[in-house]
Amino acid sequence: MASTSGAGSGVAAGRIRSHTSALYSDSQSLILEIRKSVTMMKDIAVHLERDERTQMVKDLEDGVVQLLAASDECMHLSEAIQSIGDELEPGPEPTNFKKKFDEEIAKSKARSSSHTQNQSLLRKFREAVWHVHHEGQPMPGDEQEDIVMTSTQCNLLNVTCPLSGKPVTELVEPVRSMDCKHIYDKKAIMQYMKSKSTRGQCPVAGCPKILKAQRVLCDPFLLIEIDEVRSMSKQNARPDAIEDFTALDEDEDEDEED
Repeated sequence: MASTSGAGSGVAAGRIRSHTSALYSDSQSLILEIRKSVTMMKDIAVHLERDERTQMVKDLEDGVVQLLAASDECMHLSEAIQSIGDELEPGPEPTNFKKKFDEEIAKSKARSSSHTQNQSLLRKFREAVWHVHHEGQPMPGDEQEDIVMTSTQCNLLNVTCPLSGKPVTELVEPVRSMDCKHIYDKKAIMQYMKSKSTRGQCPVAGCPKILKAQRVLCDPFLLIEIDEVRSMSKQNARPDAIEDFTALDEDEDEDEED
């Protein structure tokens, strides 16, 4: 009888994992589409700003804010769904799924960096619109140094794989931990997790998280964010950008001599 009960629990757990996996995949696809929409809205806003259609630009910005808020909620729900699928083991008592979801969503919000990422996306939208008529000028209320820092920041927690030492922009198969958000070369991290001596702890110095193979993956945002880093690197390496900074230094030297 106990064996039958155990088999039943195993079947139920398998079904839960199957359904949560499908739901997680759907929600991640939705989040990716939201991000693509925000990028498209930014491009449209730039064209509208050139035509001085200010109110339509403002309406688009309001829409971006709402989409990013929806993306935030979807991300927390998505992570809660996967956590339940990975960890839930049905017992003899009925599971309070609402309570479980609330707990997992709270955990997701506590460890999430999505708010920072969304603020960065909103900032990029506003910068793109501002630069249509004010190229090279800081936005109102900002110092030039703040503008440079915001424009060049990225959403990646680490820019090199802690195991292979390769820049993440050069990784053929980059993956990211859903728990600590560190990025690795897939082959290197999978071999690392199989090693008994490491106990599966994240190889980034000072990170206490224990890695689980099913929670180390290439999420929908990762490849996009890596492409953004590549684009920023190319922009920062432009010869004209270097010349501009050199010119600024020369102007400062002349002022000091005067």
